Amino acid sequence: METRASFGPLAGLKVVEMGQLIAGPFAAKTLADFGADVVKIEPPASGDPLRNWRLLKDGTSVWWQVQSRNKRSVALDLKNPEAQEIVRKLAAEADVLVENFRPGALEGWNLDPQRLLEANPRLVVLRISGYGQTGPYRDRPGFGVVGEAMGGLRHLTAEPGRVPVRVGVSIGDTLAALHGVIGILMALHERQRSGRGQVIDVALYEAVFNCMESLLPEYSAFEAVRGPAGSALPGIAPTNAYLCSDGYALIAGNGDSIYKRLMAAIGRDDLGQDPDLADNAGRVRRVGEIDSAIGAWTKTRSVGAVLQVLDGAGVPSGRIYTVADIAADPHYAARGMLQQITLADGDTLTVPGIVPKLSRTPGAHQRNAPALGQDTEEVMREIGLSDSQIAALKSRGVIKAG
Repeated sequence: METRASFGPLAGLKVVEMGQLIAGPFAAKTLADFGADVVKIEPPASGDPLRNWRLLKDGTSVWWQVQSRNKRSVALDLKNPEAQEIVRKLAAEADVLVENFRPGALEGWNLDPQRLLEANPRLVVLRISGYGQTGPYRDRPGFGVVGEAMGGLRHLTAEPGRVPVRVGVSIGDTLAALHGVIGILMALHERQRSGRGQVIDVALYEAVFNCMESLLPEYSAFEAVRGPAGSALPGIAPTNAYLCSDGYALIAGNGDSIYKRLMAAIGRDDLGQDPDLADNAGRVRRVGEIDSAIGAWTKTRSVGAVLQVLDGAGVPSGRIYTVADIAADPHYAARGMLQQITLADGDTLTVPGIVPKLSRTPGAHQRNAPALGQDTEEVMREIGLSDSQIAALKSRGVIKAG
């Protein structure tokens, strides 16, 4: 597989993406944003289901324009042995293969990682699944929401005594994807010494669990089962969302010196100078009293007025943004986080910018998300197939060209 002219710190890296929906494709998107040549394998009939998720423009999800930017699309029927052979050829020349099917799916297509590694010992294979490639739950279907529940996050996302709620985005999938990217970069670094690739096993629930901070050691040491705390930050005070006259302000006044500045700013030096409240432990014991004092001050003021006072006092605080707030925010714009792209029909679309920001070799939006099978013929030629062979594969339904 030849490498397209590319850019960024991952220029020259060849990636085969066999993922669908969120976790695997998000991992590959992150690599593509920084210059990797990502060839995305899709089923020829309908492509990645994400093409049809949520709000559609001209029949295609606008989410697709984010999740698949900088990628090339190849449409293959993986149930066909000829298509499986094409994937083996791609993997034989690739640096990385990404997949997020249920364990056993690759093996069912005669694409098990050990076989791929025998043909290409330098290959790094990222496998993302609900429960991992081993263990008693490995064969269960697992989506991000299930991983969020099993990983401990869903139990905490609620007001006390209320039903646990979803975070609002597919955070379990995204956390798994980012852990996968970390694993890929570590494996590529190690490959420089050993010359050998390896398999990276990421479970959705483990990616969530890895971000659960002190949850387990607190249970181990004290049998403490942390419960939902709504908008507050349990055990760290004061941090909460406080009602204002026109909405909510998020205020994080939990540092010792910050707390004193916060109390001075709201006219409650009596609490700010109280020696019993000089450290976090003391404030946690009286968090209800502190929250009531802050809430009494905020409820008579607008969010803007509250933030103006607290900014002046050096107290971390902020508005709880809607997407309309994000789209209008000058800081987002100044940081390049609101990127305008032009679609095939000439319309413009605003999409998230690229993170992280590298000073010398930044990522870039080089190419819009592809149509289904848009790059099939190009990639087939790169692995050495002739025009007649490509035509024959198309006629048999093995591949689809956009």
